[in-house]
Amino acid sequence: MVAFPAFILASASLLTGYATAHPGESHDATHMKRELTARDNAASVGARSLGSCSNSAAAQALKARSIQRRAEKVMNIRKKRGLTAPAKKGKRTLENLQAYEALNHNRTGTYSYDMFTPLEDVFSANTSCILAPYITDGPYYVVGEKLRSNVKESLYSEGIDMFLEVQYIDVNTCEAIPSMAIDVWNCNATGVYSGVESGQAGLDTTFLRGIQLTDYEGVASFETIFPGHYEGRAPHTHLLAHTNASVQSNGTISVWAAPVAHIGQLFYPEELRQEVEATAPYNENTQSVTTNDEDMWSILQADENFDPIPQFIYLGDSIEDGLFAWIQIGINGSADYTTDEYYNIAAYYAEDGGHSTGNTVGGGAPGGGEGGNGTFPSGGAPTGSIPTGSIPSAAPTSSA
Repeated sequence: MVAFPAFILASASLLTGYATAHPGESHDATHMKRELTARDNAASVGARSLGSCSNSAAAQALKARSIQRRAEKVMNIRKKRGLTAPAKKGKRTLENLQAYEALNHNRTGTYSYDMFTPLEDVFSANTSCILAPYITDGPYYVVGEKLRSNVKESLYSEGIDMFLEVQYIDVNTCEAIPSMAIDVWNCNATGVYSGVESGQAGLDTTFLRGIQLTDYEGVASFETIFPGHYEGRAPHTHLLAHTNASVQSNGTISVWAAPVAHIGQLFYPEELRQEVEATAPYNENTQSVTTNDEDMWSILQADENFDPIPQFIYLGDSIEDGLFAWIQIGINGSADYTTDEYYNIAAYYAEDGGHSTGNTVGGGAPGGGEGGNGTFPSGGAPTGSIPTGSIPSAAPTSSA
């Protein structure tokens, strides 16, 4: 487990700067500091629990299966996309990375098709103990998204393809957590979210959003794109997990009454972001860039028991060939954070389209729950524009 410097979280004065930096969110610095302390205590307990069971036969078998699965996925994706060139090597160095980015998540440099290369050297994963939703789901969470693994659509989804695998395990048993409903969402290449109001693409849009049930290995897989940026936030991907969700007769997943077991955000190395955003349509984004160490939530996630950056490899010898990324997240499978102030439902999607709840960060229930005031906080939502003609060469909308 990578260690991150504790001094970056030490003072309320430092937090004050971050507390006002995110469009659509505003949090009291003193309250955030209390939340961080509680989170860190929970994470320490979780890390000890993981340590006590990680060497069990079941845990080792799960690790071996996970390594094999990731390797086979990459091989199959490369074959499907007709990629024959070796994966790019030596793309990233460590010297210019800051704070928690010091861990090299880029496995491309060690990836090889040599039959003697141990797969564990490439496809293993440290468990990120994100045990409590002290990282907000933001003002853009939408309930009722389509049950699908490919969240790209024919419009507004152009960008660098990213195949994301998320695996959830219980920190108390080191066993996989099956049948959890996992929501994923992120903005598009020019910083626009679907499904919400206030300067976005509109309530009836669903691009780059979807939901999946974890399989018997605790895995949910998504085909999406590398997220763009918007003012005040570094590029990030949102994840939210519900237990005991029910599948409806129409094939959708109902999570309204389902416990919330995890809320989190994934972040990406700065050098990777720079390479991605040199390509179109990312380079059409005119909003100011925020780096990881300037982003209020990425820093709040970084701790000795937290690693919010997925492992990743390049699928080919060019960034345009796409990325395969994966992360293993340890949670308390019996937890429920539905009433937590950071669990917020901004909108819901139904048969007749999208509907706003009027909620902002701080209210979890439809109609402006406790802590919500029914209006977007000052600063508003990101105002990035949707580029015309942003249609990817291959963006199926199937739920396969």
